[in-house]
Amino acid sequence: MSESEGVRRTPLNRERVLAAAVAFADREAGGTDALSMRKLALELGVVPMALYKHVANKEELLAGMVDTVVGGIDPPAAGADWKGAVRERILSARRALRRHPWAPRVIESLPAPTPAVLGHLDAVIGLFRAGGLSADLAHHAMHALGGRLLGFTQELFDASPQPGAGAPDPRVAAQLAARYPHIAEVAATAAHAEHAAEDGTAVGGGCDDQFEFEFALDVLLDGIERLHLADWTSAGARRAVQ
Repeated sequence: MSESEGVRRTPLNRERVLAAAVAFADREAGGTDALSMRKLALELGVVPMALYKHVANKEELLAGMVDTVVGGIDPPAAGADWKGAVRERILSARRALRRHPWAPRVIESLPAPTPAVLGHLDAVIGLFRAGGLSADLAHHAMHALGGRLLGFTQELFDASPQPGAGAPDPRVAAQLAARYPHIAEVAATAAHAEHAAEDGTAVGGGCDDQFEFEFALDVLLDGIERLHLADWTSAGARRAVQ
């Protein structure tokens, strides 16, 4: 028996297929667009047909990859109040998805939520209900939070500095400021603001995405809390505007 024949291969299973697919999408510039069953089979050292025993097609593969990522969301610490627990879980979701930049687009592209996504949403609703919020308010709170529940949002525009963009033309900047003075004022405030990078150093210029995310999240949770304390109902709100 040769040495290669004596080496036992790691059995191929669904978990191994999905882990390899996630690692491939993380590594390749094209993310899931660069991923194919053929390339994944090559990555695992098997023939493509071997993959179909574990995933029926690429759509099922992508759904499984999403569940692998969402499975990395941590539950909140025991004993936290409902608002703190929801905040902690959403920020954990943001950390999990930011490790895999391709994941938000894939989640939005799938025809239906995956089991892990549904489990995460169910857990958030459970935190609202355990905190005493009515099912009615929890329903509208979930709508208000939207994609933020999974740690991502559709920004109004990308204000982050682009690599190699260089300094803007002062004349063009002055023309834009004259035409859109309020945007210019807000942009100037963001450009001069400093925030802490992950290593603790101060970073200037552009918006701090994490700060903006947490700011909006806290505004929403504070508003939901006020409605809860006021015994708000959607039926009462509709009657008030009639």
